[in-house]
Amino acid sequence: MMKVVLPTDFSENAFHAISYAVKLLEDSTCIFYLVHAYTPAIYRVDYTLGSPGQLGLPDDERYKAEEALEKTRKRIKTLFNVSKHTYVTHAAFNSLGDEIESISQKENIDFIVMGTQGATGAREILFGSNTVHVIQKAGIPVLAVPSDFEYEPPSNILFPTDYEVDYKKANLDFLLKFSKLWHSKLHIMHVTTPSGLDLDQANHKTYLEGLLLEQNHKFYDLPDQELIEAINGFQKETPVEMLAMVKNKHSFIERLFVEPVIKNIGLHTKVPFLVLPYNQ
Repeated sequence: MMKVVLPTDFSENAFHAISYAVKLLEDSTCIFYLVHAYTPAIYRVDYTLGSPGQLGLPDDERYKAEEALEKTRKRIKTLFNVSKHTYVTHAAFNSLGDEIESISQKENIDFIVMGTQGATGAREILFGSNTVHVIQKAGIPVLAVPSDFEYEPPSNILFPTDYEVDYKKANLDFLLKFSKLWHSKLHIMHVTTPSGLDLDQANHKTYLEGLLLEQNHKFYDLPDQELIEAINGFQKETPVEMLAMVKNKHSFIERLFVEPVIKNIGLHTKVPFLVLPYNQ
C-alpha cells in the first residue's frame, strides 16, 4: 500500500495536482492524506499569551478548513471513484512544511504530490513559496505538478545528473520502483565539462550503472553548456513526461531555491518535477 500526502490550499492548482496523483496511482492501493495547514492572518503574539478575544480563532479556522477538506474529498470521489483509494482529511494550525514533515514521519508517508503554485498563481516563478518550503524540509520525495500539465503516464523520465551525488545516500529506490510501476524509460543526462569526470564522479556513475541494470534506461553525455539550456534542449528533442532530480547541498536544484527568482525563469517546468531527498 502506498501512502501519499496531498497538500491543498483549496486553489484549482492544488486540486489539479490532487487529480494528477489520483490518475497516476489509479491501479495502486493508496491512502491519500488531504492536508491543509493554516496560520490565521490576524494571528499575533497576543494569542500565544492567551488574550481572551483571540481564543476562538484557531477553532474557527479549523472548522472552515475541515469543511473545505471534506468538500475536496467529496469532489475527488465524485470525479474519480477508485475503490483502491482511501482519503484521510487533516487540518492543522501550523506551517505547511512543518506539518507535512510531522505527518510524514508519523504515518510513514511514501511521497508528497503538490502543485507548483498556490492560490496567487505567479506563473513566471518556478515554484511557489509553499512548494519550496515543502521541498526544502521534506525527507521524502516530492512531486510538483504544473497547473497546465494535462495528465500523461510518465513513460519517459529525464534524470539530469552531474555524478557528484553519492547514489547510496539518495532515495533512488523510490525512482526505480516508480519507473517500474509505469514501465518508464529513464533518460540519464550528463553535461560534460572540459575537465571530464573526477574519480568520485566516475565511481558514482559506475554505481548508478549497476543500479540500472534491470531498468529500461539510456545514458546521454551532452557537450558543455548551462544545465537549464541542456534540460530545455533535451525536452525539445525527446519528449518526457517527468523530470527527476536529487536535491543535495551543492546541486543545481538546491541553487534554484537560493538564487534570485529571475534566474529560475529559464527552466521550463512544463512536466511534473520529482525531487528526491539526499541523506547528508
